[in-house]
Amino acid sequence: MNLNINFRKSVYLMLVLALGTLNSCDDSVDTNPLTATDVDASFTITPVEGAMNTYLLTAQTKGVILSKWDTGDGASVGKMNQVISLPDAGTYTITHTAIGAGVATGTASKQIIVEKTDPAKGNLVQGGTFATAADQAKWTNAKLSPSGAAFWSFGANGATIYSPGGWAQEGLYQAIEVVKDREYTVDMTVSCPSGLKETFFEVYAGTSVPKPGVEYKDNLVMGIGTWDGCGLSKFSGRLSGVGCKKNAVTNTVSNVVKFAQSGTIYLLIRSGSNATGNEPITVTKVEFRGK
Repeated sequence: MNLNINFRKSVYLMLVLALGTLNSCDDSVDTNPLTATDVDASFTITPVEGAMNTYLLTAQTKGVILSKWDTGDGASVGKMNQVISLPDAGTYTITHTAIGAGVATGTASKQIIVEKTDPAKGNLVQGGTFATAADQAKWTNAKLSPSGAAFWSFGANGATIYSPGGWAQEGLYQAIEVVKDREYTVDMTVSCPSGLKETFFEVYAGTSVPKPGVEYKDNLVMGIGTWDGCGLSKFSGRLSGVGCKKNAVTNTVSNVVKFAQSGTIYLLIRSGSNATGNEPITVTKVEFRGK
């Protein structure tokens, strides 16, 4: 009888010790073993043969599930093998943000020195930064909001559109000469410090002349629309990266346009909102280039 009692006590003590050992190990266990702790954002830059001022950015892929690239105009989601074009001469800092498991991130930067401007891809937009009075004079107010409820304001950082809601909108445009059947790309840097509600920001390249008080709808190229699922949180970057409105011709998100006839087209930017309390949207570095 005593032997059985002693045996049971021994087994009980062994179980207690075993459980205590397991519990003491719990403190050192990583509570989220799926979170990466060191994401390698390194990448290489390779000139693309036969394409002037065009480069292939290649990120290392181990432990990376998403890449963001910033060529100086704000970061946007891209591919791990990203082709970029830098038509204008200058020094560019390329920053890669690598995102790993558990939303851990790492960043790396490199410089590209572009020696010569690509003559075939020169920017056809004049005053695209809106920084000076001379820049601003290149643009015409579309007068879509006769009351002035929605309006553009110019400054060193670009042109900013203010809309009080109630579908108030306003636009800016300039005439550009194009060549039949040649492909062009449209882009610009856009930013807003907070998410938007019931707001659109649209870019058109149409052949019809804008008219005061008449909503312009000729050949939508690209844009931001809260109904389309973008602009819902703060953004800063190239419109080709942060926008989501579909190109009217291709029915895809694309910033490429071409025209059936040579002549004058109108690059028009318009924006408005139905909601009150939205932060303004700022645009700068507007580009219209031969592809």
